[in-house]
Amino acid sequence: MPYFVQMILELCLIFFLIALVYSSAGFGGGSSYLALLALYGIGFQLVKSTALICNVAVVAGGVWQFHASGQLPWKKAMQLSVFSVPMAFIGSYMPLKQEAFFLLLGIALVLAAVLMGVKLVKEKQYTVKGQRGWQFTAVGGGIGFLSGITGIGGGIYLAPVLRLGRYDTPKHIAGLCSFFILVNSLAGLLGQWAKNAVVFRAEVTLPLLAAVIVGGQIGSRLSAAILKPRWVEVATAVLILYAGVRMLLK
Repeated sequence: MPYFVQMILELCLIFFLIALVYSSAGFGGGSSYLALLALYGIGFQLVKSTALICNVAVVAGGVWQFHASGQLPWKKAMQLSVFSVPMAFIGSYMPLKQEAFFLLLGIALVLAAVLMGVKLVKEKQYTVKGQRGWQFTAVGGGIGFLSGITGIGGGIYLAPVLRLGRYDTPKHIAGLCSFFILVNSLAGLLGQWAKNAVVFRAEVTLPLLAAVIVGGQIGSRLSAAILKPRWVEVATAVLILYAGVRMLLK
C-alpha cells in the first residue's frame, strides 16, 4: 500500500475517534487535528485550514443536536460570541511564523488541560451562580483572539472558564462551547482567506472531513442522551494535554 494512502487511512481513523470524543463534550477537536497533521508532516498552511474546516463540520452538527435537545441557550451564546468573532478574525489574520505558532498552541493546550484538571478536582456539587454577563463577554473576546492565533475554535479554553465560573449547567456549557467553536472557526477561516492563506487539497481534506462528520454526529448524539459530562471532560483533558506536550516536544 502506498505510504500516502496508508497515512490518510490512519488519519481518518484517528480523526473519527477524536471527533467522536470531542463532540460529545461540545468540542470540535481542532487542537488534536492540528497536532496530528503536524506530526504526520503535513504542510503548515494546509494543517491550519484543514483543522478549521474539520472543526466547522463537527460542531455544525453538534450545534443542531444541542439546539434540538434544548441544551443551547441562545441568548448566552450571543453574549459569549459578540466580541469573540471579530477578535478571532483579527487573530487569524495576524502573521505568525510556523515555529511560533506551534509553540504558542502547545503552551495554550497544556494550560487548558491544567485548568480543566483543576476544575475537575475542585468541583464537587455543581450549582449555577448568578450571572455577570459583561465579564463573560469580555472573556469570550479574549479567548476568541487566542483561538484565532492558534487556529482552533476556542472551546477547550472557554469550557473550563465557564465551568469554574458556574455560568450554566454542564450540558448547556457543552452546547455553548459547540456554538462558540463554530462561529470562531468560521471567523478564523475568513481571516485566513483575507490574507490568501487558505489551502485546500481534496485528497487530504475530503477523507478527513468525511471521518469527522460521522464521528461528530455520533458523539454529539451520545452527549445529548447518554454520556456523563465528567467522564467526557476527563478524556478531553487527557487528550489535549497529550497533544500539547507532544507538540512542545516536537
